[in-house]
Amino acid sequence: MPYDAVKMKDWQISEAAEKNMPTPEEWREKLGLQKEEIIPYGRLARIDFLEVMKRLGKKPDGKYIEVTAITPTPLGEGKSTTSVGLMEGLGKLGVNVGGALRQPSGGPTMNIKGTAAGGGNALLIPMTEFSMGLTGDINDIMNAHNLAMVALTARMQHERNYNDEQLNRLTKMKRLDVDPTRVEMGWIIDFCAQSLRNIVIGLGGRQDGFTMQSKFGIAVSSELMAILSIIKDLPDLRKRMGEITVAFNKAGKPVTTGDLEVAGAMTAWMRNTINPTLMSTAEYQPCFVHAGPFANIAVGQSSIIADRVGLKLFDYHVTESGFGADIGFEKFWNVKCRYSGLTPHVSVLTTTIRALKMHGGGPKVVAGIALDPAYTKEDLKLLEAGIPNMVHHINTIRKSGMNPVVCVNCFHTDTKAEIAMVRKYAEEAGARCAVSEHWAKGGEGAIELAEAVKEACEAKPKFDFLYPMETKLRKRVEKIAKTVYGADGVAWTPDAEAKAKMLEADSQYDSYATMMVKTHLSLSHDPALKGVPKGWSLPIRDVLIYSGAKFLCPCAGTISLMPGTSSDPALRRVDVDVKTGKVEGLF
Repeated sequence: MPYDAVKMKDWQISEAAEKNMPTPEEWREKLGLQKEEIIPYGRLARIDFLEVMKRLGKKPDGKYIEVTAITPTPLGEGKSTTSVGLMEGLGKLGVNVGGALRQPSGGPTMNIKGTAAGGGNALLIPMTEFSMGLTGDINDIMNAHNLAMVALTARMQHERNYNDEQLNRLTKMKRLDVDPTRVEMGWIIDFCAQSLRNIVIGLGGRQDGFTMQSKFGIAVSSELMAILSIIKDLPDLRKRMGEITVAFNKAGKPVTTGDLEVAGAMTAWMRNTINPTLMSTAEYQPCFVHAGPFANIAVGQSSIIADRVGLKLFDYHVTESGFGADIGFEKFWNVKCRYSGLTPHVSVLTTTIRALKMHGGGPKVVAGIALDPAYTKEDLKLLEAGIPNMVHHINTIRKSGMNPVVCVNCFHTDTKAEIAMVRKYAEEAGARCAVSEHWAKGGEGAIELAEAVKEACEAKPKFDFLYPMETKLRKRVEKIAKTVYGADGVAWTPDAEAKAKMLEADSQYDSYATMMVKTHLSLSHDPALKGVPKGWSLPIRDVLIYSGAKFLCPCAGTISLMPGTSSDPALRRVDVDVKTGKVEGLF
């Protein structure tokens, strides 16, 4: 170590590092776990978090470190890589460190984005298991979610085919009278399948189901995945399973999974998903993988459960927030920490010179197409023009009471003058700044970052939320829009405002979290607006209601829960070595 990240593919680095990866029994000894606290699963293991918390619940928590980013290019700026690199760097300092990351979806893995396992020498291993199903959580979520749709569509068919007396005699059920035009839930599959966004089901005869329009979303967009990320234990999971709104009846009342009497069976499918999976960095620091919710309609973080366990087992626990700080950090700050009761010590703002140049007016960045030379040659003027985006995110994090550490995720094309400029502006904005070469050099390349984070953790956090829970929905949205996004105000469509007023008038929604829905490619609602847009209002066209997760999701722009597969997806390069049975081509 480190491996030659320029010449070796990520899957090759993973394969080499896996030769010395701890076994479940070695992890048990290394982490000081009891026999009943670790559940072997092949060469991986789950952690029985209830058993761990039973033993260590009163132990003081370690230092809580969150990793976020500036507004990214479509390529991403390396939050997962930085999270893994930071764990490795802290490991080089000799501290007890671990972390928690989200489980990747098979959709991006087989498409453009890749596996989200980090990269180079800042990599999570074993990469194949991480990228292709892991210990089955997403599969269990798919089964539980689709079972709810099976229950709904079967119920609609039987209610159509039988009168009230027959329905009660044959099925012991009362009529739910579902409105087929107001079915909220769809089906899920863990691929990017645009042809399934809008479908018709139930074609054929009366015994072939109920004919109606339907839809598919990608598995990680399921409300069940969102629920997994925020629950505190199995009773909490069971309760929320029965409160999911599947549809509305013809009188406009919600029809829930509890009404369909399917919540218990759904929980049975998901019973094992509550335990995090234990994985390893390429330098053998422990890292939990648990939950993988969408960062737009959901919290976009690994689970509260994983963080709670990590803070008991590690002196320094690193967790990552999806998307840029305007979305990921904002939800970590005002939703995840509020739900968990945990107080973070520091936030790391992942920054790349590439992204700052884009915000300064650089050429369009498109995934799958080679970068314009403007991003690989020194251009201080272009870089300086994009710096305000970083400063804006620094100021957002500081509003939480924390002083961030800016991590310059260094590429080999970055020059000393460019790095010096970023450091200067970051420090002038009140942040610590560290340059990190974890992709190329692993933990050795992340020592400066690790030292800066360790130092920042010594300051007593003055963490506070952006708004109190009693704040009404429209006031919350306005506060987020103005303070976090930099908008002048909020422009509600008449329908969205009417819905917001209805929700504000019903006290049951006062405790629901506010999950903003907008593009991650701009501080604004418009992905084409880079840098720090001025003179704009945030348009809200709808508010989605997730009654199991207890989320209200104000939508700024359209949202698709089913991404599309590109013209040149990664699936074209993934294969199996038929002599060894090993998977190749993952990235």
